[in-house]
Amino acid sequence: MERPRIICLMTSSIDGRLHPKCWTASPNGTSKNWSGAYEAIHESAKADGWIVGRTTMAEMTKGAPHPPADAGAPPRPYYFAQHKGPFAIGLDRSGKLHFTKPEIGGDHVVVLLGCDVPDSHLAELASDGVSYIVADDEEMALAPLLATLKRELGIATLMLEGGGRVNGSFLAAGLVDELHVVLAPALDGSPSPAIVEAGDEGLKGKVTLSLLECELLAAGVVRLRYAVGRP
Repeated sequence: MERPRIICLMTSSIDGRLHPKCWTASPNGTSKNWSGAYEAIHESAKADGWIVGRTTMAEMTKGAPHPPADAGAPPRPYYFAQHKGPFAIGLDRSGKLHFTKPEIGGDHVVVLLGCDVPDSHLAELASDGVSYIVADDEEMALAPLLATLKRELGIATLMLEGGGRVNGSFLAAGLVDELHVVLAPALDGSPSPAIVEAGDEGLKGKVTLSLLECELLAAGVVRLRYAVGRP
């Protein structure tokens, strides 16, 4: 089953935490240095799109439910309002994301949904010009959804950009090809979310990392690039 090449890109504190608001300050710079390095790496990858979980996507869209009064039966298993990227892709098993426009930063929105999402939500997305793919299994297996993205939209490279549970699920399923970490000169020390979270089972025995590149950037930021493999 062909799927896009997936590069996981995250900014992290030294102790692997996700939220810069919890990090110690750096005498060598500010969070602008970290976010600037992140954006530069994102752009240099020249990917066809990026993918995040529902919580991360919800931070970028503030829509409220507004299903059409009478839209008929919306298309299943997928609907594409446009086939031209780049694409902003969100995982939303239960259909909780709502949109005010069909793009984020100029990138066309595609939502990946669970199989039991109601027609009313699909009709809302379609009426807003938002594309979607509905999973055909209760587990919402990622590989078939990714294969559809490549087959139908021509997505060859995809940036996986969190949160931690989404990153963990992709890694556990063997769906990540490279991991890029923008390592900030900061510590967290709190129980805030990690850049990778894989539940009680973790990733031991499921993933190997091979260092491909280590680069010192401005303000004490280090870029680490790893190939991701399976034991």
